[in-house]
Amino acid sequence: MNAEFKVIDPAQVIDVAQKYRFEGYRLMQQCATRVETDGNPENAMNGEPEKVPACELVYTFGKGLDMEQVKLTVRDDEEVASISSVFPNAFLYENEMHDLFGVKITMISLDYQGNFYRTAIETPFK
Repeated sequence: MNAEFKVIDPAQVIDVAQKYRFEGYRLMQQCATRVETDGNPENAMNGEPEKVPACELVYTFGKGLDMEQVKLTVRDDEEVASISSVFPNAFLYENEMHDLFGVKITMISLDYQGNFYRTAIETPFK
């Protein structure tokens, strides 16, 4: 079992998912967590980069006993493409990440438009 994360850019997520699908992997899970990431270092004062809110997304793919994990960071002002066109079951995880964490995911095959979960407050983990 591989416990290392392959770090990718959000723009690569569909290509990476297609690669794993072509190699015979299945989507095991997707998860999100809130983090702070470096903002625009060029605008930082005193060499200290500003921190901006973001979500770290982890995608886990499995094939037999092999497991590969991909990690990417999406700032709150960025979007990430859905992989539900490659792995149809991804729509469940992606609606959850949108509703609970506020991740902006585009092109979800079955998009619940923020109504997948009923919560007392909008995006409770944001």
